[in-house]
Amino acid sequence: MSWRTMDINEISNAVIGAAIEVHRHLGPGLLESTYEHCLAYELSLRGIPFEQQKPCGVTYKGVTLDVGYRLDLLIADRLIIELKAVKQLEPIHTAQTLTYLKLTDKRLALLINFNVKLLKNGVKRIAHNL
Repeated sequence: MSWRTMDINEISNAVIGAAIEVHRHLGPGLLESTYEHCLAYELSLRGIPFEQQKPCGVTYKGVTLDVGYRLDLLIADRLIIELKAVKQLEPIHTAQTLTYLKLTDKRLALLINFNVKLLKNGVKRIAHNL
């Protein structure tokens, strides 16, 4: 089965598995960029298609403008991954991720905070009904 035809939940589970592997090796306490690069490498090892630091434009009055937003990772052109390395996830992190979903017309994102003892406690699924 190809990544394009897989169920979004299967894709998100595969990404969570890759993130757990990264966290198992590195633990908490590093910079977000470190986790992003290591997760990208782990996704590559697993054959999971992704784009890193994908530009995310804003459409204003019919014109799409590049205003500097970047998705940390876009998996199989369907799943947004927003990475954090913070003490705790705050409502602004959820709002940011939901905005990315709206701007890209995607349905699901994972907000992953690597600065936790157990990664399962740092993963938040955010859905957007189109």
